[in-house]
Amino acid sequence: MSSFSLPPIHDNPDGGWGPSSSNIPEQFKFKDIPYAPFSKSDKLGRFADWNDPMSDGRQAATGASATRDSRGVSNRSRRDGAQAFGSGTASAFAYFHVDDESSFSLVDNKAAPPRRGNAFSRGGRSGGRGSPFVSRGNQRSRGGFTTGRGGFQRGGRKGWRDWDKGNRTRESSVTISPQWTMLEEIEFHRLAKLKLEVDEAEDIDSYGRIFAYDKIYDRITTKTEKPLQPSDRIKYNTTTSDDPVIQQLATKDTATVYTTDAILSVLMCAPRSVYPWDIVIVREGNHLFLDKRDGGPFDTVTVNENASDPPQDPAPPNPNNPTEKSTQETPSINSATSLSLEATYINQNFGFQAVVESAAVDFAHQNPFYGPEETDPLASCGYRYRVFDLSVTEDEDIKLCVRTEVDAFLPGHGNPQDGHGLATIRALNEFDPRAPGAGGAQDWRSKLDSQRGAVVATEMKNNSCKLAKWTVQSILAGADLMKIGYISRVNPKDNSRHVILSTASMRPADFAAQLNVSLANGWGIVRTITDLCMKMPEGKYVLIKDPNKSVIRLYSVPMTAFTTEEDEGETFEADEHESAA
Repeated sequence: MSSFSLPPIHDNPDGGWGPSSSNIPEQFKFKDIPYAPFSKSDKLGRFADWNDPMSDGRQAATGASATRDSRGVSNRSRRDGAQAFGSGTASAFAYFHVDDESSFSLVDNKAAPPRRGNAFSRGGRSGGRGSPFVSRGNQRSRGGFTTGRGGFQRGGRKGWRDWDKGNRTRESSVTISPQWTMLEEIEFHRLAKLKLEVDEAEDIDSYGRIFAYDKIYDRITTKTEKPLQPSDRIKYNTTTSDDPVIQQLATKDTATVYTTDAILSVLMCAPRSVYPWDIVIVREGNHLFLDKRDGGPFDTVTVNENASDPPQDPAPPNPNNPTEKSTQETPSINSATSLSLEATYINQNFGFQAVVESAAVDFAHQNPFYGPEETDPLASCGYRYRVFDLSVTEDEDIKLCVRTEVDAFLPGHGNPQDGHGLATIRALNEFDPRAPGAGGAQDWRSKLDSQRGAVVATEMKNNSCKLAKWTVQSILAGADLMKIGYISRVNPKDNSRHVILSTASMRPADFAAQLNVSLANGWGIVRTITDLCMKMPEGKYVLIKDPNKSVIRLYSVPMTAFTTEEDEGETFEADEHESAA
């Protein structure tokens, strides 16, 4: 009968798991082999990998993160600065052959002729192993790196600091006070799933005077460009609560929600928005008023808001660095704020210029905002107060009254007083196709007549939110046509002189289909915000779009917020604090 004896057990005197480094048994033949640390995420499926391109140890010994793939083309499997786990000890297993190097001598130092083939084909990949030549299609990659000999090398200035573009934060459109209470937070992907079908609007009343659209601007081309003339006209952009007509309608209990088309279009197109905005909501009894702040984002027009790299404002100076305060430079004419002011100026003046003032149509009432003390002439603008039914069931009675605007009428298309032949006038502006934030826009002077579709597609991509809001405003107003002018600078370096290159006519419903704008989704968003606010007690609220996230938040604010008295009080407290300091 065979005997069985237990082998000797070597305990770890260090008190840990596994064999001790100071007490290795003599019978272990591999005790002098160094230990290579490894990560738990490494795949330990082979004893030896003869195809491993890192086996020579030249890259691993230095801890570099650039490796070569099976084709010999350098690539980066890890981010810059992230070393391979245990790369510092991998050289212990490397094989070094240094004895025969002295027997080699240089015989021919002539450069080899370039290989012809796919390495130089347009848009193809680079050629053989370690080829220093790079095809045109692979020359500009993200971050400005180009493939070449010995790994990645810095290319030109194109794409410089691409990694930092996503980290540029925007400031909120309104300063959020610590006294405010956040009530709700809604992500855009939840808003995009809402849907509500709404019937045609009911016309309540109409105010103002509109002029006929000048058809000469439909025949303008890039070769017959027309200068944009500044006009001295008055056009009002009054908020909801300050509208005397809406106040009268509220006393008659005409609707539940009161707003303007500019505010309503922002809410209906909220999932497309990138820049921050805010809507002040006041609940009085059973009525809800959606207002805008004076000097807020509703008073200006955005430029390339939806571009992959939109225009940026210069970073504010660091208050802790006194040298930055003294050396603050003036904003560029191509910054986001400068372009927004320029686009607002262009939109107003193009609407003033593209009408014939000799042919005018008066609505049922005069302009409600034009006082007897005003001396400047009024611009062509008609206000149509319309009511939409947002009720879901027959038992509900939730209606929305909105003040819409039309800019002109089309002669020969019916009676404008009955809502026929009305038009809205807007303008797209080109600043500098080579400037940062241009969004890959083509040169309008060379492409607008021959490749208008490409120009329109680029504008629909870069200004998706702005065009969607214009389309929704036209549909809310019941306009038959949208007139969109293409206006460019006379000189890309001068933002004060502009020319009209062309004008396009579009039906709002058809253009909404091209932009993939869903009115049912917009009405669903409006109804959701309405139900949310009607559940709250009476008071003042503010709906804020997060400046850097696709989120809107509802805050409860004091009734004195956004008023002149509050601003004066804050100024007085600040002055008092400075004098005490």
